[in-house]
Amino acid sequence: MKSFAQFFGDAEYQLKLTPAAVTELETKCGAGILAISNRVFAKQCSQAEITETIRLALVGGGIAPKRAAELVALYAAERPLLDSYPVAAKTLERLLCGNPREEK
Repeated sequence: MKSFAQFFGDAEYQLKLTPAAVTELETKCGAGILAISNRVFAKQCSQAEITETIRLALVGGGIAPKRAAELVALYAAERPLLDSYPVAAKTLERLLCGNPREEK
């Protein structure tokens, strides 16, 4: 998966879920990536599934882990979940489906 640009909180950032990030997401959330994705897409997910997806994607996009955690704490953890939901959903969609507009 290539990284993609997405506005989050205060600026546009590159997001990407790397294979290592997927493994960490699965461990943190206690479920496989397809189960997490299904719950997110169905809006039946936990806050951790949303915030951890975003945090790990920020790190995969090149943000330092500490800064990614700070951004998530500031712009996701203490805000309505539906503000962050589109970022997490798009990240998982790109992981599973790629970019539909990208030439193969």
